[in-house]
Amino acid sequence: LPVMTPEDTRHILVVEDEPAIADSVALNLREEGFKATVAYRGDEGLRLALEGGFDLIILDLMLPGLDGRELCRRLRRQSEVPILMLSARGREIDKVLGLEIGADDYLTKPFGMLELIARVKALLRRAQTSAAVTDSRDERYEAGEVVMEVARHQVTLGGEPVSLRPKEFELLRVLLANRDRVVSRDRLLELVWGEDRFLDRGTLDVHIRRLREKLETDPSNPRRIRTVRGVGYTYAGEDE
Repeated sequence: LPVMTPEDTRHILVVEDEPAIADSVALNLREEGFKATVAYRGDEGLRLALEGGFDLIILDLMLPGLDGRELCRRLRRQSEVPILMLSARGREIDKVLGLEIGADDYLTKPFGMLELIARVKALLRRAQTSAAVTDSRDERYEAGEVVMEVARHQVTLGGEPVSLRPKEFELLRVLLANRDRVVSRDRLLELVWGEDRFLDRGTLDVHIRRLREKLETDPSNPRRIRTVRGVGYTYAGEDE
């Protein structure tokens, strides 16, 4: 997780190849009290991102040198810094792909600066809340081969560690805490992401899919994280 600092020192990396957009975004961020660094190429953006020190990255999808998708994939192997992806494409499939490769939010061009700033602040709040909540809980859940130790931010499957991103971890925690009970989609969004008007249910579906890929023997036929059509999800007993 990024180290959260007072807002006027939070550092945001803008990776965008259109100078007019990149410079405008950076200017607006600075006017809001953030520090902002701009990279106009994907390879340059990856180098800066891996050097660390950023609290959030705004990442364009189409970039010279290294495209946004590949940059996001590579960065996610080493960092959990929040990523807001930008794209001129507005199709739902592009948004889902962006979320699946590790982006935390997705904004379609053209966009308003007020919405961009609001999304940046929401992502920073969620990252801060996730860190604070995880650090404050001393909980342990066991469900068959799956064991979660909240204070240690650790999940194992059959004794082997499972790498989960912060929101995946918190989503699994909520499901395990309500084992064998159905949790509605809206309630999961509220508990895991908080009050954020920009989120939609597609975000939840992507995170459920990621959890199944990491915890289920057959993600297409899950026995742990089950869908209750028209309602939500439940973590079912594994002996069923």
